[in-house]
Amino acid sequence: MTIRIAGSIAFKNYIKRNWAAHEDSDGPDRIAESDRLAVKSLIVTLMLKAPNSVQKQLSDAVSIIGKHDFPKKWPELIGEMVDKFGTGDFNVINGVLQTAHSLFKRYRFEFKSQTLWEEIKFVLDRMAKPLTDLLLALMNLTKVHEANVEALKVIYGRSPRIFEDNMQTWMNAFHELLTVDVPFLHTGDDEEAGVLEHLRSQICENIAMYAQKYDEEFRPFVQQFVTDVWELLVKTGMQTKYDNLVSNALQLLSHVAERNHYRALFEDPKILASICEKVVIPNMDFRQSDEELFEDSPEEYIRRDIEGSDIDTRRRAACDLVKTLSVNFEAKIFQIFSEYLQILLGKYNENPKANWRAKDTAIYLVTSFSSRGGSQKHGVTQTSELVPLPVFCAQQIIPELERPDINENPVLKADALKFVMVFRSLLGQQTLLNCLPQLIRHLPAESGVVHSYAACAIDKILIMRDSNNALLIQQSHLAPFSNDLLNGLFMVLSKPNSMENEYIMKAIMRSFFALQELTMPFMGQALPRLTEILTQVAKNPSRPHFNHYLFETLSLCIKIVCKAEASAVSSFEEALFPVFQGILQQDILEFMPYVFQMLSLLLEIREGTGSIPEPYWALFPCLLVPALWDRSGNVTPLIRLICAFIRQGAAQIVALDKLNAILGIFQKMIASKANDHEGFYLMQTLIANYPSEQLQGTMRQIFALLFQRLSLSKTTKYVRGLIVFFCYYTAKLGAAPLVELIDAIQANMFGMVIERVFIPDMAKVTSELDRKIVAVGIAKILTECPQVVSGQYAQNWPKLLQALVELFELPPDQSNIDGDNYIEVEDTPGYQAAFSQLNYAKPNVQDFLADVSNGKQFLVEALAKLSSSQPGTLPTMIATIGADHQMALQKYCNQANVQIA
Repeated sequence: MTIRIAGSIAFKNYIKRNWAAHEDSDGPDRIAESDRLAVKSLIVTLMLKAPNSVQKQLSDAVSIIGKHDFPKKWPELIGEMVDKFGTGDFNVINGVLQTAHSLFKRYRFEFKSQTLWEEIKFVLDRMAKPLTDLLLALMNLTKVHEANVEALKVIYGRSPRIFEDNMQTWMNAFHELLTVDVPFLHTGDDEEAGVLEHLRSQICENIAMYAQKYDEEFRPFVQQFVTDVWELLVKTGMQTKYDNLVSNALQLLSHVAERNHYRALFEDPKILASICEKVVIPNMDFRQSDEELFEDSPEEYIRRDIEGSDIDTRRRAACDLVKTLSVNFEAKIFQIFSEYLQILLGKYNENPKANWRAKDTAIYLVTSFSSRGGSQKHGVTQTSELVPLPVFCAQQIIPELERPDINENPVLKADALKFVMVFRSLLGQQTLLNCLPQLIRHLPAESGVVHSYAACAIDKILIMRDSNNALLIQQSHLAPFSNDLLNGLFMVLSKPNSMENEYIMKAIMRSFFALQELTMPFMGQALPRLTEILTQVAKNPSRPHFNHYLFETLSLCIKIVCKAEASAVSSFEEALFPVFQGILQQDILEFMPYVFQMLSLLLEIREGTGSIPEPYWALFPCLLVPALWDRSGNVTPLIRLICAFIRQGAAQIVALDKLNAILGIFQKMIASKANDHEGFYLMQTLIANYPSEQLQGTMRQIFALLFQRLSLSKTTKYVRGLIVFFCYYTAKLGAAPLVELIDAIQANMFGMVIERVFIPDMAKVTSELDRKIVAVGIAKILTECPQVVSGQYAQNWPKLLQALVELFELPPDQSNIDGDNYIEVEDTPGYQAAFSQLNYAKPNVQDFLADVSNGKQFLVEALAKLSSSQPGTLPTMIATIGADHQMALQKYCNQANVQIA
């Protein structure tokens, strides 16, 4: 069975990677048409006969194939599935329903279109009646087998999914299934949901979808279902097994309450009070299961509480219902919850030790009621205040943080820290400055949630900016606490439950950035510790966010120290090279893109020092190994690193005879739609830094590759890169050599380049630096190339000048070339270690023509130079361009104080 499951997973993954045609592959299809037909003819029957564990994988494979082939290339699929309804075998029927659900659920999210409606109609025409008949048969079987526990488990466990037709039939069935109580199916387990809980939960989800998508048709049934759900919620216990059911039921009430035409169901103050008292408040309470999660699984608790993965929890659903009701009934809800808030806080004050849960609910209530709008970056920025937030913070939050024992009542500590974090944009600078020492004080707390929240709050506050876009918490504000802050953060990393805590590492990174040079005295401790952590996590890279912030912090340390003393780069190399070499030798995929970025950063800091140390050259041949370039995550940082070597060590590369290997990389890059821009960057770096006599012998072959790609696989991005490259070649090596090189490949080919590439697509170049390169290159072609000025391509001169003036005067052309529907996908299917840019190791934007400041000025000066060498000819040529273009050209001349005679 283990082998069969492994086989089914391998099959599913193969289908996932290879069924769709890959945009970036010009090779043959990876799955032969005969195999496709065989798979589609056999898979449904095979799936339905398979054991459950195998059936699930094959069902997923059917869904993946269906996504691409259904219905046009696989119209028989739906008939084959419907036929299985007649088997009477519920294991088979369940497999069909599961597959149908996977196949059709995408209709919920797709954009409306004629094609979508036609496809849905195709499904409904073939599925509606059989599925409704199946529902009726199932409902009848519940009566026939009402005394048979096993049969009921199968029948109730196999009830079908959402459907649109036969509304009355379906709604009657949903009502019956929602309200029926089958004592046989009650379970004694408080944790795991049983058949009835799953069924009711799914029906609530289905009804919510009707309420959202079929508003008018569903309206006659709303009152009944609101009553059903209300009664269900009131009698449902607080055990964990009911969580999903209660969450979906509350979400259903929210969907109904947010529609204006159902206001009458909720506007009676007694009904609202009853909802708040019997449903909302009980489901906001901090339960025993929450406390166990808080203590035993702090990471899961944090994910639910502040990262938004609590979407299916009671608390979140109750909170959403409060927000929905307060939109239409704010005054009434405000009054009800204000009373409850006072009751909860009063209960806590009577006996803080015993009644701490009451305050937890009170804080949660204020947070959920007050949160109106905001963002991840700024926290809550709009509120509907149940209480004035600064007052509540001063009276209820700060006192919790000021208690001497940071380990006392950790749940309330976490609540207080979260409150500061959530409402940071509304509390004001002074309140945050008052809170900052308390946040730092809680870093050594024993609770994983408490010290994580303290770190997270510090991180969020340190990125806040004022109205002038300056940091709200300045270096001077933080300086008095710097030792406590950094010591506290690093101390947490030695705790067993937080050795790879991403919130702590992110706060370290943010603190280093805020303190900048004030961290220098701490570097002697920090760097060995960070290097030690890197050595440890490299053995088993399991926390991607933690690892990313670790590399960010190391990069930031390098920048801070080397900004003060550039020669300190050798100390970093000495400390980090052994770890980096270990990562590269052991082929640790997740870390290699980071290592390449940091090596680039170190090497770029050395620019201008004259030479590259030997350890880098020992590494250089390894960087050229083809297997390294097959991983998409390596490409961008490797190109940057190779270019750093070229800029500083071209002579050494010549001596090592590695040009052909580098050109092999260029060839691989330029053939890829995803990476062709990297190929152009590499070639521009070679032209800028490599001895030109060494390159000239390869240029014809390079240009032939460029034209081959242009004819076989033309995309907007590629054409844009090609234009910039041709213009850069011209700017560095001259216009005449460009024309001669292109015409050597095919006679009169440069004329085609002007007519089919430069003139129609020059405006597609978007970045300012690239537009400057184009301006310089085209200006040189217009003024320094005899073939264009007065030779075989002279007829193109006016159009080329007009296109350049339009580049200056018009916004970039954002349209795509006809037929270019390219979406960037990875060249290689399957798992790839993704490239994540390190913010603090970003390369400086390279200006390949730094000596030219203004493209317009360069153009008119070049024209003036041509005019002085050929007096009287240029005005005649300029007279052939459009009047608007002539006016723009005159404006450039006036600005540059240049005259064209």
